[in-house]
Amino acid sequence: MGKQYRNQEFIDKINKRIAEIREQKGIVQEDIVDRTGFTQKQVWSILTGVNNTSVSAIEAISKALEIHPKELFDFEFEIVKQTPTRKERKGKK
Repeated sequence: MGKQYRNQEFIDKINKRIAEIREQKGIVQEDIVDRTGFTQKQVWSILTGVNNTSVSAIEAISKALEIHPKELFDFEFEIVKQTPTRKERKGKK
């Protein structure tokens, strides 16, 4: 099995957004525990970036914050030009 992909900078950007929204709404870590059913340790791991969290956890955190998940991804993101697709390389554009 391949190595799991992890981009700590991206995780940190999401965690910064969670912190900003929590502060705006006055939501503390314990509120997220209560609203998600996660343990204190699970929430801490997500909020500090220790955990490379799942899509399901992002959904649960979003619901706990009463926001649409897209709000967690509202930050600058560089789009890197990728190599051509296999179809393009074979000349079948």
